[in-house]
Amino acid sequence: MQERLQKYLARAGLASRRAAELLITAGRVKVNGKIVRELGTKVDGVKDLVVVDGKPAVAPNEKTWLMLYKPTGVVTTLSDPQGRPTVGDFLKEGASRVFPVGRLDYDAEGALLLTDDGDVANKLMHPRHQVRRVYLAKVKGDPTDASLEKLRGGVRLEDGFAKPAEVARFERADKNTWIRLVVTEGRPHLIKRLCAAIGHPVTRLYRPSHAGISVEGLRPGQVRQLTSEEVRRIGAVADGKPGVEAVQLKLPPRRHGHGIGKEGPAEETPEELAPPKKAEPRERRERPAPSRS
Repeated sequence: MQERLQKYLARAGLASRRAAELLITAGRVKVNGKIVRELGTKVDGVKDLVVVDGKPAVAPNEKTWLMLYKPTGVVTTLSDPQGRPTVGDFLKEGASRVFPVGRLDYDAEGALLLTDDGDVANKLMHPRHQVRRVYLAKVKGDPTDASLEKLRGGVRLEDGFAKPAEVARFERADKNTWIRLVVTEGRPHLIKRLCAAIGHPVTRLYRPSHAGISVEGLRPGQVRQLTSEEVRRIGAVADGKPGVEAVQLKLPPRRHGHGIGKEGPAEETPEELAPPKKAEPRERRERPAPSRS
């Protein structure tokens, strides 16, 4: 059965369909030994040999879907030239063909889907499909009802107007407040910028679910495979049908730290992921100089 080349590459888990189109137009894809640059090219996964950057691209019959509890201080990529921890570090050998569905900020934590199903992943990420993204944001202070109402009406950011689908106070703390926000677009650092616009910067950002699939039951850095029912629900969400969100949202596990910094996480790395501490050198005490008689 023939299918468009970019869809085949997405099914092979090499990239999303949009990224696969860039691979094709860049001349990095060969079909039966010939470079193909036409996006309308169709291939048969059984009869045709598809090669990307010199390596065969084979699309599996069954799709893989994983849920990762992404810890803070982790980049949402499979590799990083700066040597920072990536989501790929938490995958077992054999799951290297999957890629993250969208992104989660370096200093944010929570639900992140990974898959080799580029077709569905592309639908989940595309703004046209208005997929709901639920976040719990811990902000400084206690936003007034007027501030939350201003946020519901939308605010103008440096890259245009932004309006959350839902805004609600979730839980108060001594000096901070958890608020629940739902957005339907994936602009960089959107939640942080929305909260900063009403004068309440984010100190901790948590995504309890992704495309309606909850991260509950996982600890930071843990991965689980989705059930067939969850995969079916994701497909429905990707096709524009209303998703079933977590019945009861819960706050993430408590931890020590000082919140989110501009360049990365200022909070401490969870104990189970932290590198061993080096013994600190003892301070040398200077002896007082002998008094001269």
